[in-house]
Amino acid sequence: MELFEILCGIVAVIIALYYYLTSTFNFWKSRGVQGPQPIPGFGNLKDVLLAKEYSGDYVTKIYNKYKNETLIGIFSKKTPILIVKDLDLIKDVLIKDFTYFSARGLPVTEKAEPLTQNLFNLEPKRWRPLRMKLSSVFTSSKLKNMFSLISECADCFVEYMEEIVSKSESVECGELIIKYTMDVIGSCAFGVEMNALSTKDNKFSNMGRKILTPTWENVLRLRLRTLFPKFYNKLGYILPQTEITKFFTRTVVETINYRETYNVIRNDFIDKLRELKKHPDNLGDIALTDSLICAQALIFFGVGFGTATTTISNALYELALNQNIQENLRKEIDEIYEKHGKDLTYDDINEMNYLNKVFKETLRKYPSVSVLMRESVASYTFESPKVNIPEGQAIWIPVFAIHRNPNIYPNPDVFDPERFNKEAEQSRHPMSYLPFGDGPRHCIGARFAEYQTKLGLIKILRNYKINICNKTAIPYVNDPKMLLVSAPKDGMHLNIKKINRT
Repeated sequence: MELFEILCGIVAVIIALYYYLTSTFNFWKSRGVQGPQPIPGFGNLKDVLLAKEYSGDYVTKIYNKYKNETLIGIFSKKTPILIVKDLDLIKDVLIKDFTYFSARGLPVTEKAEPLTQNLFNLEPKRWRPLRMKLSSVFTSSKLKNMFSLISECADCFVEYMEEIVSKSESVECGELIIKYTMDVIGSCAFGVEMNALSTKDNKFSNMGRKILTPTWENVLRLRLRTLFPKFYNKLGYILPQTEITKFFTRTVVETINYRETYNVIRNDFIDKLRELKKHPDNLGDIALTDSLICAQALIFFGVGFGTATTTISNALYELALNQNIQENLRKEIDEIYEKHGKDLTYDDINEMNYLNKVFKETLRKYPSVSVLMRESVASYTFESPKVNIPEGQAIWIPVFAIHRNPNIYPNPDVFDPERFNKEAEQSRHPMSYLPFGDGPRHCIGARFAEYQTKLGLIKILRNYKINICNKTAIPYVNDPKMLLVSAPKDGMHLNIKKINRT
């Protein structure tokens, strides 16, 4: 009898667990929204959660499978997620009805990872005033002031490259370009000389590499933070802070304190953070802690390091595969140098139409994020089709899939900068190209990343020829451990040769 009772108890627990894990699975069906059948415990994201498939590749498969649907319903574990495919509806979410979708829905775990309180993640209450204050750092006039600093870093990078490329037939571009992007961040954001190019064991470069490298520890922390944010945040009471968190917090605090002590003024990002710290009353009732201030430094780091590093690497990859495009771009670069001399300015870069096309096409194939995430802050009804969603509903906008849609971009796997000539751009829906998002929560540092990337490419292609080698990944396979950014699974290996100019 005891055995029977035990078996009944086990069955009851299994049934209760199954009911709990599947209790929301009727959510989309009841609203008439089509989508794949979820799996208890995983929903529809099993391979993504287990780091077996890149999120952009998975969403693209779903996007193509339900090609006649404007909305698709999926689940992360048991949480409903709405994928918005229709470009007009995407415009509603990002721009027209932004007030309903002003949150990203990303977890902010202040105790476990204080730097998650950055502008990218923050809820609307703290995001709005901070965004208004920090936007002034990225105006055209400020970018022009930074341009000479970026140019100096790029020149040093070219000299450093000569030493590296002379030693090997194969160069891992990600590792190489990190040196350049870190020096730029140091100079423009922190007002310090990183010396990433001259120092082999540079701390900033090491921290950047740890952020970009998808180790199992990084993946596990990210999954815990995403899937169990409350539980993960409580772990902050017992888990030590990550090395990355401690390093960036210490660096920002020490830099601010040094400038305060010696009255150093550079009118850069750190000075803007100093201003916020001195005048917290301008931010309403927001508690302006040191960790909140330090977290904002990740804005510069994310766009200036993460985005620029991957975009330059991916551009070089495509230029190595498409030598005619590389030569056309190099021709434009040489013409600009011949016209303006060796010291290019911010305005000179704006004359380079073909470079702009190459930059945009690179981000078309390899956008900064595979999906844009939003969360409804109130109940909302899509009009066509008529679908009601509650407050707190997660929204995914499938950027990677849209950029690879053959109905929008014919032969999407082909790298073709002419997709971005004036006529072609005007013929497409404005929401068909979203590498930095759109609307009020578009990437605040997009233009900084753009000019850092363009200047890096100019200096490289002016002095070096890029070719594939026997280690080059063909075809390009996205690393499944990368959650949002495109990066090749086995690294970016290319052959780089010095151009001898007479």
